Amino acid sequence: MSTDTRPSPSSTPTPTSGLDAFFTISARGSTVGREVRGGLVTFVAMAYIIVLNPLIIGTVTDVDGQYLGGGDAPDLALVAAATALVAGVMTITMGLVANFPLALATGLGLNAFVAFAVASQMTWADAMGLVVLEGLIIFLLVVTGFRKAVFLSVPPTLKTAISVGIGLFIAFIGLVDAGVVRRTAAPPVPVELGIGGRLDGWPVVVFVVGFFVIAILMALRVKGAILIGIATATVVALVVEAVAKVGPSFVSPDEVNPKGWSLNVPAIPDQWVAVPDFSLLGTFNLLGSWQRVGIVAAALLVFTLMLADFFDTMGTMVAVGSEGDLLDEDGTPPNAQRILVVDSLAAAAGGAAGVSSNTSYVESAAGVGDGARTGLASVVTGLCFLAATLLAPVVNLIPYEAATPALVIVGFLMMTQVRAIDWNDMVLALPAFLTIVLMPFTYSITAGIGAGFVAYVVLAVATGRARQVSALMWVVAGLFVVYFAIAPVERLLGVS
Repeated sequence: MSTDTRPSPSSTPTPTSGLDAFFTISARGSTVGREVRGGLVTFVAMAYIIVLNPLIIGTVTDVDGQYLGGGDAPDLALVAAATALVAGVMTITMGLVANFPLALATGLGLNAFVAFAVASQMTWADAMGLVVLEGLIIFLLVVTGFRKAVFLSVPPTLKTAISVGIGLFIAFIGLVDAGVVRRTAAPPVPVELGIGGRLDGWPVVVFVVGFFVIAILMALRVKGAILIGIATATVVALVVEAVAKVGPSFVSPDEVNPKGWSLNVPAIPDQWVAVPDFSLLGTFNLLGSWQRVGIVAAALLVFTLMLADFFDTMGTMVAVGSEGDLLDEDGTPPNAQRILVVDSLAAAAGGAAGVSSNTSYVESAAGVGDGARTGLASVVTGLCFLAATLLAPVVNLIPYEAATPALVIVGFLMMTQVRAIDWNDMVLALPAFLTIVLMPFTYSITAGIGAGFVAYVVLAVATGRARQVSALMWVVAGLFVVYFAIAPVERLLGVS
């Protein structure tokens, strides 16, 4: 695919400023304007985590009946402030250290695992200590070169499949968050179109408006199409809510409004600035879990966290790099080692701040799709997160339905890479297929990668191509077998 947001300069241009030279902006065929715009788009696409993370980890009690931050009642503002702070600091670090347009924040899925599977067995401080420990272990694997070596051992076809699968995954996220795809009341049918098979409700209209604004502008090759689309949809949402009084989708356990806004109710805030509370930072106990649940159980929890964190970032950085034409001939993004170092430190930082492991976000592809190519975009995104600690009401202004069209559009762009897969080679094609489909179907990037890796090793051995499988792929596939079979392993060890 070739558009004006994917320049491919034939020669390296002369930097126009110190900022240009530091971030190699011109060398990557970008401009400062594109980087700023792309950074803003990425922030808007993932700002939901500031609201969603508190709802996941801030509303669940630990084994002692305490909410995150202490007390017998949720303190969502406390969690939101720390979530935005860590995301801002680590995203800026990614931009400055790795010069890559990748943003980081609390990892979805990982935070739910911490909330429901870990904190249910120990205190919140103990659970966050496990997250810190997991991040430090991954950091050691990075600095020793093991993590990058694993990445380089993956066949290019599977790397492409990872990127395509993530594209479908984020498109699915966008459609679900917009209310276009929903769970059904009939158990045999997992999902359906809208409500009862029909699109209904003003929030869906906002999504459709945003989607077609972006699609039309991109077809016309208008710069900033994604950001313009999100802004337009937000304005429409504000007008709709002011006139129709749609309200939230969830009012109480006994009152649900299926035609309501899925998360934020768009409205001009009464208060634009709020002083953040960062007292949640530092509330972790590094080794408390070992005393609470025992060494074996704690080790298995760390192992589970580590595998999910380990491979999610590898897939994400390939997907984002591929979207921006930033990968080399081996499918490796620039400064891969630095990217992995920052990401591993972000995992530990998230635990130390009490907001769960921070990881690289595939929504970064939204900013890359709008022109971002360097770490300057990450710096812009990080600054937005830091500003959000003060301007939380402004962040809440944008409903899911206005931001999710960008995810669907970017999912389409990433899907176009599927043509690079050799579908005639069964040994590579079937694992690629499993990688692609299991990401959205299981709602897990890690599950897709794991299934693809295991299937590749099995098929290569069965067809006499075992020599093509690197030693590290054997190790990783074996670890994924343990990962998928973690429940029987726990029962065998008597820890469940």
